[in-house]
Amino acid sequence: MRRNMWGILCVLTVGLCGSLMAAEPQQGTPKKGEAIYVQHCAGCHGTSGDGLGPDIKELIVPPANFLAPKSRTKTDMDLYLAVKQGVLFSPMHGWADRLSDQEIRDVLRYIRSLAPFNPIG
Repeated sequence: MRRNMWGILCVLTVGLCGSLMAAEPQQGTPKKGEAIYVQHCAGCHGTSGDGLGPDIKELIVPPANFLAPKSRTKTDMDLYLAVKQGVLFSPMHGWADRLSDQEIRDVLRYIRSLAPFNPIG
């Protein structure tokens, strides 16, 4: 019985880790992402990613500052989902209906070129 439980636990662990790895966005191209970012994101998030784009005067909730520790500690998946699905109770709407998954990954790679992931903050 113990041996069977150990086997089940191993299978579940491998399955969970495999699905988490598959859930991470695949690599994108920063150069392609830059063009998309300038066209669709810079108005709110600023050309440098500081959250000080020209459209912020219209917003009640400020856009994310990608250079801030709070943003840099977010995982790629957190950022990917925010772009794809939007952020609740904020002006950040989802882009799934306008950008392909690859274009979202490209934008994510560009954002990470401006502000690399830093889990320590």
